[in-house]
Amino acid sequence: MTQPVATPRVRRTQWLALTMLLFGGAIAYVDRATLSIANPLIRKEMGLSVADMGLLLSAFLWAYAIAQLPAGGIVDRLKPRLALGLGLMFWSVAQLFGGFVGNFWQFVTARVALGLGESPQYLTGSRVARDWFHAKDRGLATGVFISASAFGTAISAPMLTFLMLAFGWRWMFAIMGFAGLVLGGLWLAFYRDPEKAGLTAEERAYLVEGDVRSTAKPESNLREWGRMFRFRTTWGVVAGHFGEVYMIWLYTAWLPGYLEMERHMSIKTTGWVAAIPFIAATIGGLWGGWIGDVLVRRGWTPIDSRRYPLTISLLLVGVFTAWAAFIESNIAAVALISVSMFLNQIASTSVWSIAPVASPKKYTASFAGISNCGGYIGAALAPTVTGFIVQATGSFVPALLVGSAVAVVGAILFFGLITVPLTDADLAEAPA
Repeated sequence: MTQPVATPRVRRTQWLALTMLLFGGAIAYVDRATLSIANPLIRKEMGLSVADMGLLLSAFLWAYAIAQLPAGGIVDRLKPRLALGLGLMFWSVAQLFGGFVGNFWQFVTARVALGLGESPQYLTGSRVARDWFHAKDRGLATGVFISASAFGTAISAPMLTFLMLAFGWRWMFAIMGFAGLVLGGLWLAFYRDPEKAGLTAEERAYLVEGDVRSTAKPESNLREWGRMFRFRTTWGVVAGHFGEVYMIWLYTAWLPGYLEMERHMSIKTTGWVAAIPFIAATIGGLWGGWIGDVLVRRGWTPIDSRRYPLTISLLLVGVFTAWAAFIESNIAAVALISVSMFLNQIASTSVWSIAPVASPKKYTASFAGISNCGGYIGAALAPTVTGFIVQATGSFVPALLVGSAVAVVGAILFFGLITVPLTDADLAEAPA
């Protein structure tokens, strides 16, 4: 029997969607970084204390984490075209507003709105991978859009510093807001959900081959949707996501400070050196997707093709992070952190690409939302926990060791709790 293959139209749609998801994700991460880059100027102009700035920095992360739960259901119901298009417009207006705020609480409002608006971004990518890619190709597709997080972080420091010095911090916010509005318009104009694309029978066969047939509709009852929390698989994914996102935000929030305070590098040097680990992470994201697809083609189950790469890579993240904490050479420390970020992005791609294979199609974005909510609770905690530890001990070594332990525990729980995917039958039979 001939295996269905993607038609040229499907291929064009796949790469158009991935390209816009990549740029959308990069813009999202650059928008998140604007506050960090402009931190000294904003504090001086608005008379904010260090504590005020800490609250302001965390406002986005908590809003984003909490919004993941409803955002998954929204993406599954509205479908990616509307969910991401409207989300992009909303967060870009919030980013634009950030350039015109007049006081602290207006800024908090802008950052909370940014977190709410960005919440569908990666959940949409997970659903697009499920909707437009064959099961054997979804890992690489996930790796492409997930690499936007590292790519956006890598380019944010030099690009935003240039915009801030050339136009001022307020126009830096506004320019990024305009860029997001343009991309949101392009997404709405050119992306189509499969149901609206007029697919042929051949194209539909290609997209659904290997999937478990699902006739369920997205849940309208919160108690029924919450049945996913009754399964070990759900909690295993949450644990793995918590571990890898904690590590991402430990470095995203504190790597420049670590290099300046612990490694005694100049601010000028730090600006470039801090980009190196995130460039390595960008490459790791692509590798993570490729590895998963190769394992599926070699006969591994879709679950195991994600489960083993994440577990191994996250355990090694713990090892290399602890090693970096104690090594004396600055060059070696940056190299070890770069390896950690490379491996951590393999873990990130694996945990994101597991949503399309561990849950029924109608629940893909909802499942990914639960997973990412757990991840961003870790993200919100990482900067705060690290800051308290450094303040109490005067060193980043204990903070890095705590991060190492979080990664190892996350890997163990992920591997031990995830064994089989959820099905429509599982969700229908579980108590509400």
